[in-house]
Amino acid sequence: MKPQFKQIVTIILAIFLLSCNSDETPSPIVVSPPHVIPPVNQVPVKPISSTVTYLALGDSYTIGQSVCETCRFPEQLKSNLKAVFPQSAFSLKIIATTGWTTTNLISAINTQKPESNYDLVTLLIGVNNQYQGRDFSIYEKEFPELVAKAITLAKGDKKNVIVLSIPDYAYTPFGKTTMNQETISNEINKYNSFAENYCTMNNVAFVSITDITRQGLNNPGLVTTDGLHPSELAYKMFVERMLSKVKMVLQD
Repeated sequence: MKPQFKQIVTIILAIFLLSCNSDETPSPIVVSPPHVIPPVNQVPVKPISSTVTYLALGDSYTIGQSVCETCRFPEQLKSNLKAVFPQSAFSLKIIATTGWTTTNLISAINTQKPESNYDLVTLLIGVNNQYQGRDFSIYEKEFPELVAKAITLAKGDKKNVIVLSIPDYAYTPFGKTTMNQETISNEINKYNSFAENYCTMNNVAFVSITDITRQGLNNPGLVTTDGLHPSELAYKMFVERMLSKVKMVLQD
């Protein structure tokens, strides 16, 4: 066979094969649907009582000296709880006055005789014992007495009580200019160590917020205009620190 003829036959054969392939129905391409991850449902908030009563015991740090009424930490805590548990109604009672020592707070509780039916009780006390130079033995005796009173007022259930540490006013303009900062901090540490150890031994929740107040000189926004007490922002940070424990108390 001549070469030219072979080339012609090869070309004709190739055209024939191509035409046959074009007539065939192409196989459908199967595309797998993308894997869709189902949305993760939010964990529902465990319901709590339809009415929640809250008692805050303390001194100037509880009553919110030099800040607005809704700026103090018990009011901010109540607002936060309303947002988390909108189906519940919250009531707040405060027994606290600027300058109160543990002795003053015990006397006020005995005088006011609050009912023993609170769902939540917070206790923040002791700075005035230190500031007024009271003997530390007074705090050693009266702090446990106040914790016991708080438990009684919290329906007799220690799980309903939260103790907050004492702020450190050494880190304020007032503390810096009028006092020995190191002495203040060392004494505040002594009070807080006793309180925390007592709470730990007796299975009472203790929330330390002292470190927040020790940012007061580096962050002036944490100190209110009187140069001594925590600001609204500082109290907001207190609430953020304690909120998870409070939610556990109410959901238990």
